[in-house]
Amino acid sequence: MNTAQRLGYGKEERLLIVNADDFGLCRSVNETVTAMLSDKAVSSTTIMMNCSWSADAVGMILATDPNADVGVHWTLTSEWPSYKWGALCRTRPTITLAGPDGWFPETIAEVEQRADPEEVRQELIAQAKAAIQAGLTLSHADNHMGSLYGFHSGNDLLPVAFDVCASYGLPFRLPRRLMPVGGRSIPTELHDRAKIRVRQADDRGIVLPDYVLGPEYRLNPGESYESMKAEGVSLIRHLLPGVTEWIAHPASVTEELRSFHGHPDKRGMEVVFWRDEEVRAILAQEQIRLIGWKELQELQSTLSA
Repeated sequence: MNTAQRLGYGKEERLLIVNADDFGLCRSVNETVTAMLSDKAVSSTTIMMNCSWSADAVGMILATDPNADVGVHWTLTSEWPSYKWGALCRTRPTITLAGPDGWFPETIAEVEQRADPEEVRQELIAQAKAAIQAGLTLSHADNHMGSLYGFHSGNDLLPVAFDVCASYGLPFRLPRRLMPVGGRSIPTELHDRAKIRVRQADDRGIVLPDYVLGPEYRLNPGESYESMKAEGVSLIRHLLPGVTEWIAHPASVTEELRSFHGHPDKRGMEVVFWRDEEVRAILAQEQIRLIGWKELQELQSTLSA
């Protein structure tokens, strides 16, 4: 049984959650995501509570739609050389979560090599608590740059994430089925490990989407809006039955964004894509039903009742 069926939809129905990652990263992201949530160009967002613009993001949501579908974007990396952030936890040491400069490390490889699971646990709790104490009602959790998945070394931190998700009643971004995108192949070892983690999430009553996809967040050489749109439309047309989460990174291309971000124009393309009338028409033509993470959270709450 897929997640759509568990939600009460038909076996063949295709449900889509469009999540805007990196809310709180900067003012450009905050303004764009708030507007796109308001006009339903995206379904949900996840906030980076470690960033200096997170308070601004919270203020925008509370002023415009306190019931917006907002999750926590658990963050253990700080990838841009000229804009850094670090741990929020102040009750326990977080030495293994810091890079040489004291901020979070730039790469997930460093996280996997150095991070102590108990320090990760306390940091994930601190980030969730910070969002809740700021006034948000969290609907789900995911992770920045996939730092909890063990992509680099196989040393994943998912059992820790599951513990925190179970404590806070949060569904989590982990696909029940891996889907190769862009011609990539998925190693057998990763498939096998993913199946184990999905079973562990099920055992904890944590609701997962069936699939997770989205375009490369980097701007590829020679990429234009039209080529990016063609890729996105192909992904939409080939969505499989069940619940798919689409990872989006929309932001207005401003001088602020250009000052630190390596691929600002790609973020601008994503804004245009989800506002494109032709894309919206294709979603309707394909009978893709847009939902939010709150529906998955409601299912999870019934499982734990």
